[in-house]
Amino acid sequence: MSLPTLHDHHRPLGSTGLRVSPLGLGTVKLGRDQGVKYPTGFTIPDDDAARRLLAQARELGINLIDTAPAYGRSEERLGPLLRGQRDDWVIVSKVGEEFDAGQSHFDFSAAHTRRSVERSLKRLETDRLELVLVHSDGNDLAILEHEAVYATLAALKQEGKILGYGLSGKTVAGGLKALEQGDCAMVTYNLAEQGERPVLDYAAAHGKAILVKKALASGHVCLSPGVDPVRASFELLFAHPGVGSAIVGTIDPLHLAHNVATVARILGPR
Repeated sequence: MSLPTLHDHHRPLGSTGLRVSPLGLGTVKLGRDQGVKYPTGFTIPDDDAARRLLAQARELGINLIDTAPAYGRSEERLGPLLRGQRDDWVIVSKVGEEFDAGQSHFDFSAAHTRRSVERSLKRLETDRLELVLVHSDGNDLAILEHEAVYATLAALKQEGKILGYGLSGKTVAGGLKALEQGDCAMVTYNLAEQGERPVLDYAAAHGKAILVKKALASGHVCLSPGVDPVRASFELLFAHPGVGSAIVGTIDPLHLAHNVATVARILGPR
């Protein structure tokens, strides 16, 4: 009996022209093990394990990869690991946050934004990024209204270096502003946190793209006995018409297969 996959469940990501799997693979665990909020520790996988994980994701119908400069060595590892497969993947990266020596720092200037995107292109060994999101420090509106990052991303889109842009933010006001002026918002939405639902509603009404982060509450969701927290989490997400894809950062092959099978069953036969 074959395992359920997501090959038949790819869907439009807002009005970007991209088609994505309803689950995306988050890759913070490929590059960084400091300052990450997971309930248990983990070991960064070696290249062979990472290659197997990416191959498994592809076989299960996942075509979306989420990375960032702030994810340690994630981008520079993904470049060689994805050689020969570039057209099989929709790659999302970010700008604004850097992570060095265990500390995050932020720069939303025009010069840094352009330099960061050029560096991501080089690390990922590609000539374009499908999406670049502003990696917010929490001051979403101030970044969008007073920094040059969004205008610079718009220029990079015009140049063809990125195909779309948006905000990975922390506030409703920021998410709404990001969608008004850009293509995509990455929001937190899960069984424990649903405060950013108005951003999903706006996206559904205006044909904008939504990516969900912390869909499984970073592994912290606990429900009553007998209730599968993964299924309950994904049922919540995919009941909303605004949700394009949920980014899940697992490096466990069993978790990955279970997540895919759960989503495929929720979405039903196609």
